[in-house]
This record gives sequence, C-alpha cells and structure tokens, in this order.
Amino acid sequence: MREKTQANSAGPGDGLIRAGAVVFFIGAVATLVTVAPLFLGAKPFPTYMFGLSMLMAVGFLVAGAGVLRSVAAGRRQARDAGR
Repeated sequence: MREKTQANSAGPGDGLIRAGAVVFFIGAVATLVTVAPLFLGAKPFPTYMFGLSMLMAVGFLVAGAGVLRSVAAGRRQARDAGR
C-alpha cells in the first residue's frame, strides 16, 4: 500500500514546532545576555531583558502545542485508516 504523504511534506503542528524553536532560541540568547554581566562584573541590563528571558518558556509551550497537534493528527489518521 502506498503512503499518500511524501516524506518531506510538512504535517500539522510542524509550523508551531519551528516557531517555538525560534522563540526559544531568542529567549536563550536573551538569558545569556542578561546573565553575562553578573559573571563579568558589569552594570546589569534593564529589567525588560529579564522579560525577554521568559521567551524561553513561551517557545517551549508553543513547540509543545505543535507536538500535541501533530500527535492528535497522527491518532486521527490512524483511527480513520482502521475503518
């Protein structure tokens, strides 16, 4: 039996996973920039930089939502194939 989807096609949730990874990476860079002055003995960054550090959690949640959407689509596809 041939598979209807190609190996390189994007499935449901793939966009959310990619977007979550990008947001997580931006948050990780902001965290490194925010923590660096503590080790270097420099003047701390403004408070909004600590807010940007929260993007790590936001990116993790967005990617998690993408994974859940992908799992739900896979289960739906398996259920439909069983009928």
